[in-house]
Amino acid sequence: MWDATQYLRYDDERARPFLDLLGQVGAERPRRVVDLGCGPGNLTALLGQRWPQAEVTGVDNSPEMVAAARALALPGVSFELGDVRDWRAEDAPDVITCNAVLQWVPGHHDLVASWARMLAPGGWLAFQLPGNFDAPHHALIAELAGASRWRPLLADVRLNRQAGDPAEYAELLSGPGFRVNAWETTYLHLLPGDNPVLEWAKGTALRPVLAALDAEQGAAFLAEYASRLRDAYKPRPFGTFFPFRRVFAVVHRDEAGG
Repeated sequence: MWDATQYLRYDDERARPFLDLLGQVGAERPRRVVDLGCGPGNLTALLGQRWPQAEVTGVDNSPEMVAAARALALPGVSFELGDVRDWRAEDAPDVITCNAVLQWVPGHHDLVASWARMLAPGGWLAFQLPGNFDAPHHALIAELAGASRWRPLLADVRLNRQAGDPAEYAELLSGPGFRVNAWETTYLHLLPGDNPVLEWAKGTALRPVLAALDAEQGAAFLAEYASRLRDAYKPRPFGTFFPFRRVFAVVHRDEAGG
């Protein structure tokens, strides 16, 4: 279960990559815009603001996230429940965005290639996903999940799989009729509060782990994880530095339709 409130605790930091991604999309007056894995809808709202003439649709497989998004009551923006792996365009979109979702989708390389082919002539596909699976906050989750205490309970839990390198997406998506801009950025977030990386991870990476544990087990796992995080991310008097690498790709289909 996704918790929209927990996820939005660091909404400014989570929004920065989406804004950078959107800055590379050159669509002027798209007719149909789709945000796949829209979450609580706060970033989908930016699509409606940028292209107020467009029909904007957000899609997410979490009922909790879709309910939070619909509560925003955004003019010209609708939200629907659906899995991005199964989504198919009924009417060719002019813009498809996907923000921090594909790390949860095995085989997503084939998926993004299929989305590019769905674009209308002149359309744009833009996605970004974390590329920091070797960062301490992820490595510690995997380390703990594999420890003797937790392995019997968490052996079947699927942790997120992260991104390929920019060159992989550029090679995958380039071809006749398609131009690709792929890059990576490491953001150095400065987070306030006590052990803030723990609160960040609760909103995303820890979600499948906590879903597999009961309340008492979850509290014990969090206590052990929190202690190790404090050593990995040392607090300063002004906050805690949290480096976060992300990988981006923007695909533009030519007007001839490829």
